[in-house]
Amino acid sequence: MNVTIEIHYKADSRIMQRASFPLRGRKVEVVAFQFWKDIKKELPYNSELEEVLAANEDITEQVKDLERQELLNIMNDDLPF
Repeated sequence: MNVTIEIHYKADSRIMQRASFPLRGRKVEVVAFQFWKDIKKELPYNSELEEVLAANEDITEQVKDLERQELLNIMNDDLPF
């Protein structure tokens, strides 16, 4: 099953990117988060996530939660104790 993900974000201007991905047993928000990470890798500057739509359903908060969790994991991995 494929899902169409649309990501709206603000970089130097407001931008939208859309793509279709196979789920292959993964959750929609995980696929959307990976798409968002791929977009951020291509940008030479910071960007701010505004809205994430998957099959016209707003999953912005789920993707932002995954982003926060990953940031916390990275910060906790560097602790010396």
